[in-house]
Amino acid sequence: MPIDVSLLAEVPLFSLLDEQERAALATQLDVVNFRAGQAVFNYGDPGGALYVICAGAAEVFFKNDTGERIVLEQPAVGDFFGELSLLDNGPRTASVWVTEDMEALRIDRTDLEYLFRHHSGAAMDLLTAMGRRMRTTVELLRHTATRNVNEEMEDRRTLIQKSADWIAEFSGSIPFLGIHIILFAVWIGWNVLPGLAHFDSFPFGLLTMSVSLEAIILSVFVLLSQNRQVAKDRVRSDIEYEVNLKAELEVAHLHEKLDHLHAEVNRRLDMIERMANKAER
Repeated sequence: MPIDVSLLAEVPLFSLLDEQERAALATQLDVVNFRAGQAVFNYGDPGGALYVICAGAAEVFFKNDTGERIVLEQPAVGDFFGELSLLDNGPRTASVWVTEDMEALRIDRTDLEYLFRHHSGAAMDLLTAMGRRMRTTVELLRHTATRNVNEEMEDRRTLIQKSADWIAEFSGSIPFLGIHIILFAVWIGWNVLPGLAHFDSFPFGLLTMSVSLEAIILSVFVLLSQNRQVAKDRVRSDIEYEVNLKAELEVAHLHEKLDHLHAEVNRRLDMIERMANKAER
């Protein structure tokens, strides 16, 4: 379908080209149309083309690990999308749905090479768009579900919390018990054996008070450590939920791809059948 050269002048990507360059480029581009609610392409689809919007609007998005729909961009007239897969020949990294009936120019690698040869400044527009989307993606990667619960909690501990964890861990160990058995044996033996200066005679009131104070202080540190453990368990539960949800979404995505392939195979088989029927007639 021939392209109106004046249409290219309204697109920022081509606006700096001269009339001859736009006329030459217009002979190579294709015009495609999409209705509102239609998918231009989906995440994981093969790449190979860049789209420049001449009329209408679209939405570039993907789903994160928890199934949330993250909108990267809402391109309108003059904007373009699909440049990353075009440049590296990789699969699509996002999905694009049409929000308003859209008319767009479809540019493949050959068209892009022609554009860059005649107007290298257009490459900066592509790099700007890619940089903007990469910044958004990097920010979203901070919320990935693959996290280590111990690192999540350890990095946030204060000095008091570290001390509480160490005291709580040591108070439940065999060395702690052994130290107290030896201490109590020496204390009681010193105050009951004859010939020694008794400083805490039976019923050992000073020892009882010391043990009570120690129990109170230890109980506080143990409770502090337990509260941190509860918080850690909560984070662990959240991470496990996110991981399970991510796995569920991956399975759902595979089902969507299989359904899409199944529909595409049925469509092509139906087309082949109709062509075979026409040939028989």
